[in-house]
Amino acid sequence: MRMESVNPAAVPQRRLSNGMVIPGIGMGTFGNDRYTPEEVADAVYGAIKAGYRLLDCAAAYGNERDIGRVLSRTFEEGIVRRQELTVMTKLWNDMHGQGDVLVACAKSLRDLGLDYVDVYMVHWPFPNYHAPGARLKGRNPDAVPFSAEEYLSVWRQMEHLVDMGIVRSLGMSNMTITKLEQVLPLCRIKPVVLEVEINPTFQQPKLFEYCIRHDILPVAFSPMGSPCRPERDTEEGDVVTFEMEELQEIARAHHCHPAEICVKWAVQRGHVPIPFSVYPEEYTGNLRCTTEDFLTDAEMEMLQKADRNARLIKGKVFLWEGAESWRDIWDGEDESNKL
Repeated sequence: MRMESVNPAAVPQRRLSNGMVIPGIGMGTFGNDRYTPEEVADAVYGAIKAGYRLLDCAAAYGNERDIGRVLSRTFEEGIVRRQELTVMTKLWNDMHGQGDVLVACAKSLRDLGLDYVDVYMVHWPFPNYHAPGARLKGRNPDAVPFSAEEYLSVWRQMEHLVDMGIVRSLGMSNMTITKLEQVLPLCRIKPVVLEVEINPTFQQPKLFEYCIRHDILPVAFSPMGSPCRPERDTEEGDVVTFEMEELQEIARAHHCHPAEICVKWAVQRGHVPIPFSVYPEEYTGNLRCTTEDFLTDAEMEMLQKADRNARLIKGKVFLWEGAESWRDIWDGEDESNKL
């Protein structure tokens, strides 16, 4: 049976501050807690065939080599040309040392089978390494709080990758306004994107508006509320995004799953969601819903007012000795997140 596809030209596009144009929705690749690298890579292959042209990768996900084989296959089969893809990947926390950034980027390029990446991000704003699948009791005893000096040492190395031509653009991830204000004025090459958690139950309006004012495009991980997130990030009483009454009401009006409303909301709001699924009907549906049956202004306003300010990806595994709670990672900004 021939798989459904979406014309990539019909997908909304976003222009970055450096002139690059990228799709308004991407395919995530974080699934190593539930799926094998081969399963994730197969989903990437299917997503490209379905019309996705933006991929969000990371060295920490442990699947770049498998994704690289899939990319080579799509090029060889003529499904897509390299210049038609936007490939983003990230520097992991254990490669923040002097000289490590180039080594890490070179490995990602080798694994992905590419000559350059379109966007290279600092995955987390500190060198607090944990092994894949780590639980809270396996936290690194050497974990430290954010240091602007340490971060800028990493960023200088990131800028050098752009100078070398192996990275087209730079991005940041998991940053707060507090941290951005410390480092942005000192960046020679500014970030074009900031990847953070955003979904209808955690909209981060202050950070969103800050990014827009500074010509940084917000990219949203967990755009559907990450119902399958690692256990280490769950707490009793966590919000379940798909159970949000407003979301369900709008989904009924559009005769679709609440997941598609999350995607529609994100794209119409102006940030880039990167949902992940291994199921063709789901990732194709996520892409198609950005091209048709748009939310009304009233529905967008209803969702804006429904923000629960409920962070789900808390990052507790990165806590350092002396930190009072996971909120310290986010500089206590969640408490005053409403505009």
